[in-house]
Amino acid sequence: MRRKSFRLLALAVALAAAAFAIPAAFAATADPPEDTADAAQLSAAETVAAMQPGWNLGNSLDAVGEDETAWGNPRITPELLDNVRAQGFNSIRIPVTWSAHQDEAAPYTIDADYLARVQEVVNLALEDGFYVLINIHHDSWQWVNTMPTQHDAVMARYDAAWTQIADAFVDAPPELVFENINEPQFADVDEAAGDDLLHELNVSFHEIVRGSGGGNADRLLVIPTLHTSSEQDRLDATAESIASLNDPMIAATVHYYGYWPFSVNVAGYTTFDDEVRADIEAAFDRVKATFIDNDVPVILGEWGLLGFDRHTGVIEQGEKLKFFEYLGHYANKTGITTMLWDNGQHFDRESYTWKDPELFAHIESAWEGRSGTAASDLVYVPAGETPAAETIALNPNGLEFTGLWNGETQLAEGTDYTVDGDRLTLTAALLGGLVGEGTGEQAVLEARFSSGVPWKLHVIASSAPVAQDAAGTVTELSVPVAFNGDQLATMEAVYPDGTAAGPQNWTSYKEFAVAFEPDYEAGQIVLPEAFFAEVNDNSTVNLTFHFWSGATVEYTLTRAGTTVTGTAG
Repeated sequence: MRRKSFRLLALAVALAAAAFAIPAAFAATADPPEDTADAAQLSAAETVAAMQPGWNLGNSLDAVGEDETAWGNPRITPELLDNVRAQGFNSIRIPVTWSAHQDEAAPYTIDADYLARVQEVVNLALEDGFYVLINIHHDSWQWVNTMPTQHDAVMARYDAAWTQIADAFVDAPPELVFENINEPQFADVDEAAGDDLLHELNVSFHEIVRGSGGGNADRLLVIPTLHTSSEQDRLDATAESIASLNDPMIAATVHYYGYWPFSVNVAGYTTFDDEVRADIEAAFDRVKATFIDNDVPVILGEWGLLGFDRHTGVIEQGEKLKFFEYLGHYANKTGITTMLWDNGQHFDRESYTWKDPELFAHIESAWEGRSGTAASDLVYVPAGETPAAETIALNPNGLEFTGLWNGETQLAEGTDYTVDGDRLTLTAALLGGLVGEGTGEQAVLEARFSSGVPWKLHVIASSAPVAQDAAGTVTELSVPVAFNGDQLATMEAVYPDGTAAGPQNWTSYKEFAVAFEPDYEAGQIVLPEAFFAEVNDNSTVNLTFHFWSGATVEYTLTRAGTTVTGTAG
């Protein structure tokens, strides 16, 4: 509330002195989302429930650059939105970064053409039957974060932005939702001070939007926690801020990208284990107890895995599937609406297909129920040898195991496999019949359950990986490796005294795709500059490459100045 009267007076003078170029009135003719009641009659909780499930149109209008193609995605088209809607999503979050299209000085006018483009995309999405959420996005770290030292200037610009956005969408239907700011953060202040600054933004946003009248008088507004964190102190601060607004049409939002070590594959967290699962439960339970149990609905505005910022192969396929399946299940259990983060890595915006159909199948299935999984999706057998029987622990997740299939062929229980409780054993006879010559994937079996997505078991023939000596520099060292059908899980790096070497020196297990990266086609493991930047000069580093079969390969690095040599064995 500090300086609120002064800010609003200053803003009013600035607005009176400038004629904001607001595009033509928003077309309020979009059809309401299918299978929902009139949104004007829905409560906040009912609106948020009707938004499940949701999808993010990431790295488009939020891109920092000249236009929505600046970060490599194609221009948004009606066909793209049609095809996303056809996937079953009921809501779409359209992140918008305004900074490059808003004057940096008073009266902080937003470019009319850009605002018109945002309106155009919003209208297309509404016409498709989506609930639509728009926000102020990367502005949060571009200029809003300077609020501790540039308080009045930041508030004036923020207020001007929301005044123009609210006016532009004043006649939009109630299926349009406003989120005041994405991932709020403030430079060089502690968390408590950050909570206070965010509260100021919340109050001003609320006053401006509600005061603009029309459809904005009772439009659903979405307010984040600081950093969109699910930590209890941040939840409590936002709950207090929301309560002070005394408005029943408000929802809270947090983001969740998993238990961090698993999410980026560091510190040896290669599997979706009990600790990773417990982190989902603890976060969502806190959110439910703080907000939902007190009549404030919650939108998980973004979710996924942080390692996907590198590429989706950072986490092994089966482990990521278990994460996505369980998060979807637990979000349903706690009543949280989810909006999948997609910056173009999941749904192909030109072919309108999923880049990983198996991943989306698990995401989609979790909207309604569970899918069975297993301890792993990898079954390794020794190449060139008669395989032994292999046992895999099933995770039925409350479902019934109904059989094992190889393509369209149902396999015979007793001959091809046996089941003892939740332990599935593939017989030696079955595996012997599947494995041919050479290494690599030999077959893909499906464990089927009474509902949900079948669990794939990849039968892989492998022999021990072999590394070779190499020479390079601190810019990059490429270690030749014959993978022989195996896949790299993680890498350890230690000095001879046992202390961790390289980045993340609190753990010997390095971060996948940051400190090391397998290249299966080229037959090498690449150690990039980021690894050697934190390796002592004139030192020896002992590496251990860990593979999914359980095999390990020892390797020794020697750094002398900018020269690096690698020795196998």
